[in-house]
Amino acid sequence: MKSRLLRLLQQLGLLGGAYRTYERLQALSPLGREAAADDGLPVPPARLRVRVAGTADRDWFLEGGRRAEESIRAALARHGAAVEELGALLDFGCGCGRVTRRWCRLDGVHGSDMNEEAVAWCRANLPFGRFETNGLAPPLAFAGDSFDLVYALSVFTHLTVDLQHVWLRELRRVLRPGGLLLLTTHGRAYLDGLSPEEREMFDGGEVVVRWEDVAGTNLCSAYHPESALRGPLGAGFTFLELVPEGATGNPHQDLSVLRKD
Repeated sequence: MKSRLLRLLQQLGLLGGAYRTYERLQALSPLGREAAADDGLPVPPARLRVRVAGTADRDWFLEGGRRAEESIRAALARHGAAVEELGALLDFGCGCGRVTRRWCRLDGVHGSDMNEEAVAWCRANLPFGRFETNGLAPPLAFAGDSFDLVYALSVFTHLTVDLQHVWLRELRRVLRPGGLLLLTTHGRAYLDGLSPEEREMFDGGEVVVRWEDVAGTNLCSAYHPESALRGPLGAGFTFLELVPEGATGNPHQDLSVLRKD
């Protein structure tokens, strides 16, 4: 029933607007009520948390950010790095700072997102970082070879394949030689939700994308076999690892680590 309704809305050209209405209704949940955070930083309003976490739940917004920090630190440690030793990092798809806020004691923190309201909130409330807006397609507002670390948590999960290719080239541009790129993706843990035809595509090494016409929203969903990340998508990178369901701040998503050649 849900899929039929979504297809009808898509045919009528109403899918994007309907999804934004759904997000606004989610933000009215009692779980969206404001409360102070233990880190001393402000908590963004519910309407922004919904777009980042899919729920207005303040506690999950903060807990998910903490878990994401742990995943990033663990991945870096496996490859001989520590975030405190890096010169600069970029949170690509930072939203309203769910993960960026975890680096409040570091220098060289940057974030970029296509949601102008979220970026404005970060600029006003997370003064330790530099925040910029980007479009659905490149470029970023940063010079080449700017970062030692770029991470994109649940970003490539919501882009078409063409957009994924151009964004990976752009992220490679802003990474310094030897810099690390961390990506989270929908992997084999999500196979039960795919149709037989989609599973066949996935098992054949193709990226499966649903609702391409609303790319950049949480409704657009991409599913990545490991071979796709090791192959064409990872051009110009050395693929270091994929940890199944390793992104604990984005439950059930895989975590991949790539190094710029």
